Amino acid sequence: MGGGYGPYAAPAPPPPGGGTGGGKGWLWALGGAVVASAVWAGVVFATGGFGGEPKADLAGYTYTRNLCASTDLEAIEDADYEQKDSSGSSNPRHSASRDPALDSMTCQIDFEPSGASSSSYSSAWLSTTAGLHRKADPEPEFEAQYRQYEDQRTSSYTYKVSKVDGLGDEAYVVTQQSTSSSDTGAYVILGVREGWMTYQSTWSEYVSSSSSDDPMTTDEATEMLEKSARATLAKMKE
Repeated sequence: MGGGYGPYAAPAPPPPGGGTGGGKGWLWALGGAVVASAVWAGVVFATGGFGGEPKADLAGYTYTRNLCASTDLEAIEDADYEQKDSSGSSNPRHSASRDPALDSMTCQIDFEPSGASSSSYSSAWLSTTAGLHRKADPEPEFEAQYRQYEDQRTSSYTYKVSKVDGLGDEAYVVTQQSTSSSDTGAYVILGVREGWMTYQSTWSEYVSSSSSDDPMTTDEATEMLEKSARATLAKMKE
């Protein structure tokens, strides 16, 4: 059957006698199809189609050899904590490495309550890590990395995972919930993703039962980490 019907029907031929109207219309239609195909192919290549590699969206973040220098401590100092005297050991400690697939940065700082007596045993640690993912988008697996804590439990602890609004493209906070009556300190993890950049900060505190120092509550530690993360991420873009 000639011509055909439906959306895949062949275009009508130009009018007999070489009329210009139909012929030019057909050429314009053909040209438009070629342009549309080129645009579509460009989008496919840019997003990794046809074997092309997707371009990493680092959201303005850059690699730094010393993540501790970018880690904002104002919120921690406002909570009445100070860095421990290194006394021969390195505090803070940082490391970094570059790779075509992933740039990795870490920082760890030891703290203690300001004015803590030598007889009391109280320590706190802030650990931060940042990654610039250059080959693979971390978004599909990011939430799952933190949701898995909901399935971890011991006789003494369970974990609660909550979404944090207004921080990066997505953020989650993991808080350790004690099932015992004794409270020896907060353990909180905050994870942030913005584009292909991932950031995590962890606050861990231990206060002995004989210490006169009161440990920070989980809510206080969560608020502190969020404030520190906002300021730190801003510095990582400078």
